[in-house]
Amino acid sequence: QVQLVESGGGLVQAGGSLRLSCAASGRTFSSYAMGWFRQAPGKEREFVAAISWSGGSTYYADSVKGRFTISRDNAKNTVYLQMNSLKPEDTAVYYCAAQIVPLGSSWYGGSEGYEYDYWGQGTQVTVSS
Repeated sequence: QVQLVESGGGLVQAGGSLRLSCAASGRTFSSYAMGWFRQAPGKEREFVAAISWSGGSTYYADSVKGRFTISRDNAKNTVYLQMNSLKPEDTAVYYCAAQIVPLGSSWYGGSEGYEYDYWGQGTQVTVSS
């Protein structure tokens, strides 16, 4: 089992920045890829970004490419989402997710929610215009 806890959400003006963190804990016997998803009110959950176990492979949704950066610190069991140039349409609850992958895999995790095995409880990000 892996427990995921997000933090760092909040209220920010358009053009501002936030950094989300997702701390993983629990008993893990293999490596895992990590992803960030978001869900706005009345909308379906959508993929934001993902990163491989080593951090060597990353993938972004077109809507955030060039503005958001996903990274991880395996020594701290934490994945981050640096969000710059925020827009009102970025307002959503942001979730991190973990996908168990073979040890040493370069697979970034995929962009579909069903590919992930564990989810955090989410953190609210609100961008005002």
